Amino acid sequence: MRLDDHPEYRPNVGVVLFNDLGQVWLGRRANTAAPWNWQFPQGGIDRGEDLQEAALRELDEETGVTTVELLGRTHDWLIYDFPPEALARGGKWKGQKQIWFAFRFTGDETEIRLDAHHQIEFDAWRWAPLDEAARLIVPFKRAAYEQVAAAFRRFADEIPET
Repeated sequence: MRLDDHPEYRPNVGVVLFNDLGQVWLGRRANTAAPWNWQFPQGGIDRGEDLQEAALRELDEETGVTTVELLGRTHDWLIYDFPPEALARGGKWKGQKQIWFAFRFTGDETEIRLDAHHQIEFDAWRWAPLDEAARLIVPFKRAAYEQVAAAFRRFADEIPET
């Protein structure tokens, strides 16, 4: 896996944040109509940025969360195409290629701040079962979310000792 693999796809990272009960953090996208407006934090990779650093930056910018421990990551790009209506608006990318990271949230929920960055990505959040995410995401990302859930399912079952 190299950053320049699949050059027609925008390099991106995604984050699945688990709590102590094995649930995952879902954010409701601001200014996005229901029903498919919930997703995990994700975003682009800056030039020269390490993939894990990009994931931690995106998590901080979109949720305010910084108190985490790494659980795992995907090793190959997960790819999805943008729908035709998005492609019709122009742009240089056919879709996105993503490396996903799983983190366990080890902080207090007061750390979660959706206004942590000047660009508000989410207007609400909640904890949910991992398998719920693929049913709530826009259809063109659904296969990628199903792959992410399969890759990280073991973390939903690993409840940390207190």
